[in-house]
Amino acid sequence: MKYHPSDMADEELFRFVQKGDEGAFDILFMRYYAVLCAYSGQFVNSKDGQEVVQDMMVWLWENSRALVIESSLRSYLFHSVRNRCFTLISRNECKQRAINGWHESRQDYEDPDFYIVEELSRRIEAALERLPESYREAFELNRFHHMTYHEIAAQLNVSPKTVDYRIQQALKLLRVELKDYLPLFSLLLF
Repeated sequence: MKYHPSDMADEELFRFVQKGDEGAFDILFMRYYAVLCAYSGQFVNSKDGQEVVQDMMVWLWENSRALVIESSLRSYLFHSVRNRCFTLISRNECKQRAINGWHESRQDYEDPDFYIVEELSRRIEAALERLPESYREAFELNRFHHMTYHEIAAQLNVSPKTVDYRIQQALKLLRVELKDYLPLFSLLLF
């Protein structure tokens, strides 16, 4: 099928994407990539913004069949990019706290070893990525965006008890995965 981007509404185009149509995805990508990158520039630097948008678009492609968008596709894309930028900012702040905490704890030594902090940051990011999406989302909104359980529940349209359960499960999984780094991990996230 020949696509004419100016003739096709976003929602119609997205229905083709949900059916696995790569051509429709290419059009959608081209329609929004530049404007989403410019939008992300309000929050993060250009390089990080491009990476955020690319990651979000790949996620959209991989999860489109199961995705239910209740608002307009445009709103969904901008909301997703903003949230991913905020998560990146929070992760960078977490990494900086780890570096600062490590430096303060090692002030008595002449040659502080920052490689452990870098390794911890990489392991935390990898562990967060391996969490189930619902656990990770609740955890990041609480720990990185400082939202209360009630605020998260309202945003995710679930009960506060569900939010509590998801965060507790995320913490349990992270403790197991990061057990070798638990003292530093605890300093950063608890």
